[in-house]
Amino acid sequence: MKISVNRIVWTSFLTGIAAIIIYSCQTNAKSESNPVDAKPPATVLLAVDSAAIPGDKFGEAVKYGQELMYRTAYYIGPEGINGRYLGNRMNCTNCHQNGGTKPFSFNLMLSHEQYPQYRAREGKVLTMAERVNNCINRPHNGKSLPLDSKEMVAFLAYFRWINSFVPKDKPYKGGKNLEVELPDVAASPERGAQLYVQHCERCHGKDGEGIMTADKNGYVYPPLWGPSGYQPGSSMHRIIKQAQWLKANMPFDKATWDKPFLTDGEALDIAAFVNDDSRHPRPNPKMFDYPHIAEKALDYDKGPFADTFSVSAHKYGPYKPMIDYWKSKGQKPAY
Repeated sequence: MKISVNRIVWTSFLTGIAAIIIYSCQTNAKSESNPVDAKPPATVLLAVDSAAIPGDKFGEAVKYGQELMYRTAYYIGPEGINGRYLGNRMNCTNCHQNGGTKPFSFNLMLSHEQYPQYRAREGKVLTMAERVNNCINRPHNGKSLPLDSKEMVAFLAYFRWINSFVPKDKPYKGGKNLEVELPDVAASPERGAQLYVQHCERCHGKDGEGIMTADKNGYVYPPLWGPSGYQPGSSMHRIIKQAQWLKANMPFDKATWDKPFLTDGEALDIAAFVNDDSRHPRPNPKMFDYPHIAEKALDYDKGPFADTFSVSAHKYGPYKPMIDYWKSKGQKPAY
């Protein structure tokens, strides 16, 4: 298992090997006599190929943006050749696999048309550029890119380009996280520790340190905690959010989104172990988010809270009682 999941294969990247994106073309056909007999949604495979990038100035920005997704630390890491903005050597593709084009892997195919949008974590409407800096600040433990920098423009150009492959008349599969069924018991760091040894340690190390590339300018398998890991304000630090990602992607050589290897409970337990702050320190543990407490995600464990549940319950669950509580108040719980 790895939170990067993506082997960094430069030759495949540079020659424009297509990343396969799976779309769901939902049909409205329904049997009037028995809706259960309706045909299941068809699927369409769409190749996003580097060779299709335009050969003009916009295309140059797209190509650099794609490079930044795969080799973020090389360009703007602690010893970046084009600037030093990241606080660690993780790359964007460690979480947004295949340069943000892999289904159910924090997919970015729709990001260009989804922003600006309101974000509860920040309590305000964010632009796409601000969202990019959000990732640089938290998962990468860094400092914001200037909004007019070559790198920011390249990121935005790349997001616009991959968005052009999304069908406008059909919903696509994999844009959101793969759902996990929440059990009646809390996620367990203790059970997760055993699962980590079985499925994750071989890539991420006994101490969650990960494995770096030969040139030390990135990770083949990124760190999961410690000074080079992501901050507590990162999405991966939330148990449900990380479990959804793990279920679809981990272990990297065994799981696919349509044939997960981990059970929902196992994914939650591994996320609980990885994000157990009592054993696993992180950079900048004093960064707090969600300025409006009624908008906090259920699995965000920093109080105060707008309900009666404990810090431990928000951290590890069980989440069903909280969901029922919020629904009883006529409100939709977020997680």
